[in-house]
Amino acid sequence: MKLNKILLILLILTIFLSFTGCNRKDDGGSNIFEVFEVEEKDDKEYEPEYGGKLILPLTNFTTLNPLTCENNSYYHFSKLIFESLFDLDKNFQIENQLADDYAIYSDGTIAIKLKENVYWHDGQKFTAEDVAFTINVIKHAKNDNVYKRMWSDLLGPFSISNINSLINVKIIDDYNLEIKFGKIFSNNLEALTFPIIPKHRFTVGSEDRNSYIKALKDDNYIPVGTGPYKFVNYERFKEVQLECFEDYREGRPYIDKIIGRILDDNELALTAFEVGQIDLSLALGVDWEKFDQSNRVKILEFISQNYEFLGFNFSKPIFNAENSSHLRKAIAYGIDRQAIIQKVYLGHATQTDLPIHPDSWLLSEEANFYGYSPAKAHQELNNLGWKDIDGDGYYEDENGNAVVLKLLTNSYNPLRLKTADIVVEDLNKLGIRVIKDYPDKIPNNLTEEMVEEQWEKINTKVLKGDYDLLLLGWNISPVTELSSIFHSSAIGMGTNIIKYNSVIMDQMLEAAFNSTSREEKQKNYEILQSQIIKELPYISLFFRNNAVLMDKKIMGDVGSNFYNIYKNIANWYIPKEFQEEKVDKN
Repeated sequence: MKLNKILLILLILTIFLSFTGCNRKDDGGSNIFEVFEVEEKDDKEYEPEYGGKLILPLTNFTTLNPLTCENNSYYHFSKLIFESLFDLDKNFQIENQLADDYAIYSDGTIAIKLKENVYWHDGQKFTAEDVAFTINVIKHAKNDNVYKRMWSDLLGPFSISNINSLINVKIIDDYNLEIKFGKIFSNNLEALTFPIIPKHRFTVGSEDRNSYIKALKDDNYIPVGTGPYKFVNYERFKEVQLECFEDYREGRPYIDKIIGRILDDNELALTAFEVGQIDLSLALGVDWEKFDQSNRVKILEFISQNYEFLGFNFSKPIFNAENSSHLRKAIAYGIDRQAIIQKVYLGHATQTDLPIHPDSWLLSEEANFYGYSPAKAHQELNNLGWKDIDGDGYYEDENGNAVVLKLLTNSYNPLRLKTADIVVEDLNKLGIRVIKDYPDKIPNNLTEEMVEEQWEKINTKVLKGDYDLLLLGWNISPVTELSSIFHSSAIGMGTNIIKYNSVIMDQMLEAAFNSTSREEKQKNYEILQSQIIKELPYISLFFRNNAVLMDKKIMGDVGSNFYNIYKNIANWYIPKEFQEEKVDKN
């Protein structure tokens, strides 16, 4: 589904946020998982055993090249084959993967010591040459390359004109290198989470332009990585076959074979899971309790990256006056978010007051500051000098003028429509008159073209500033960088869509962005979050929850993080009694 750019621009890190497929088929952006724990309910206990086969879902993609393919499902799947210098743990903190250790100098240069016991799947040793080559390949790619966009997006509104100058490498020896950044910024380690590819597979003699072109090609690409599983075969539009890498440095994975079954979309993947053709699937919608009835399925609920917010039009005096934060606070107190979570999302959402993922190591204790309290909401309106002068149940402002606010949203999204209706109802009940600037019914004959047309109309209204309240959502990255949505310089970029402009907020955002150590970064984000809670440029509603459905035969250290479904897959196992070959039901 081709949504308009202003409403599709994500907060940061395209690679972490929006892998919607090389064919750009929109799947709601809900294929990225956060950490979950498996609770085994069977009385029988099992010990880890080698063997078995796992069948995982893939949706249609056009290349096996990890540096060019943007298909969401293959992004996750490719992590079984390829690895990065650094990964993110369950709280989105940096953890070493191919790097053994690192040090950050005062000028932002990162000295990296590589692990020495790493082999490529073809038996060659992994060295610093491979890291440098991969960086040079990404530099040679076009500016719309997914990882070059990642570098640019990490910088937000502080991006540099020549993104290739952001990262430069100096090789010290086979296992030591220095990476110097053209700009000091707090997410420099996160910029090094791209997959590393083997230099020797693409160079003949010396490294040159032809080797970069070869490494970026899409056709007939043969994946060779350092991960726990190695590539065996690819049947186009049917499946990708992997087998365990016997020489994996962390030890041989328990499960012998991995099959990536290629399906048209996530709906077909769910159907394939229901009939037993694949072993894992994402739940769709919010009603997945029906799977509780199955003895084969375990449901693992997690907080997704889908963040819902209510934004204000700061180009209007009512929201940018000196004391206007009282109105925003009144609205925050006046919306019963838990009622929305229960009635609309069937309990499957997580309330928050900040646009930072609830599992992030940077999240402050103020993440749930504003609870539902009509009494506090009325007090905030009294602080503004607002009164119900004519007794009609609605407040007039301090000058006695009637106040009417328009709420804009994409109501052809059924969950957002229901949310918007409750927001309007709550605020009208509070005494703040809000009218619906959206169709309050979804047409029976709704088509993709009609949905896109509505997005176009919303985009036009946002550009013209023809709204008061805006109910929308972002796909939030695990790598926190809020300048793109709140810094005044991002107004012209189209990501600060509410046109929020605050000198104090700008200074705090810049301090967080320019932090030179992890400790300084955390401290500056604490300060920044306090300002967001105080000013409320957004009313953060909640993060949607989602669920992965998994065959109960999969056991062990089953877990994943927000952007890696199959994290720790080398430690997953299938007990012998469940290792029989799966019979396809085509």
